[in-house]
Amino acid sequence: MKKYLYMMLLPFVAAACSETGDIAPVDDGSMKFEAIHPNAVTRVADNSFEAGDSIGLFVVEYDGESPRPLQISGNWANNVATVFSASGWTPEKKIFWSENKVDVYGYYPYMPLVSVDEQPFSVSLDQRASASGDAPGGYEASDFLWAKTAAASEEDGTVSLAFRHCMSKLVVQLVKGPNYEGDFPDNAEMFLHGTVPSARIDLVNGVVVKDMFGQTESIRMRKVDDGTYEAIVVPQKVDTRQPFVEMVVDGISYLLENTFTFKAGMVHTLSLTINSNPGQIEIEIGGSVGGGWN
Repeated sequence: MKKYLYMMLLPFVAAACSETGDIAPVDDGSMKFEAIHPNAVTRVADNSFEAGDSIGLFVVEYDGESPRPLQISGNWANNVATVFSASGWTPEKKIFWSENKVDVYGYYPYMPLVSVDEQPFSVSLDQRASASGDAPGGYEASDFLWAKTAAASEEDGTVSLAFRHCMSKLVVQLVKGPNYEGDFPDNAEMFLHGTVPSARIDLVNGVVVKDMFGQTESIRMRKVDDGTYEAIVVPQKVDTRQPFVEMVVDGISYLLENTFTFKAGMVHTLSLTINSNPGQIEIEIGGSVGGGWN
């Protein structure tokens, strides 16, 4: 009897093995995910998703042909932390397909949530800060991303989420004037003044609005190189002329006063042409949608 049972198992084992002897993957009906970074076309290793990055996922089941609304709880799957590694995106718990279609919402970085339509969020005031353990650096933690895939079903296979930037970005580019000699200082610090760093996020559509009760703060911008500095900013309008950008070198401040409108998903480039005299600064402002993010 034991010999007969052993003989019956042989075809099953052979069928479950590949030609190389590896065990073939088993489809258990759980959902598989792919997250496309918004810099997918131009990204390099240091500005795409990296091992240890964690996104949050919501899955909302349809009622027949009608999608149900996204809620803080009671969805098919609620704010499931999903971590990236060499093997792809792995949810902290498996999410199985529904027999109905589903809408899938994703956002980065993952966080505990108290609301899906007015979730508090703040950009870092020190965007120079480096990553520590599983916590991203100040700049990376400020860059809120959002994605949605509608009407997905098991027949689609892997759910592909194309993320987009929801914040605004300021790049300050130093330009040498005709009277400026030598290299740019390597010990300069760049500050952005007069913006509100706190926001409310609507996860239903990925819209970020400035916290109407938030106070203006100063942000230490991240240094890219001696002539380039950048910061992630909550979309907002700075409509009162005031100290806006400040460069500090050896205790001397180069101050720029201006008004500005930070638009969602937009990279704003501020070119500062500087001369030897701290009072001689020329300004040129440009912008592009999505370009220049890293």
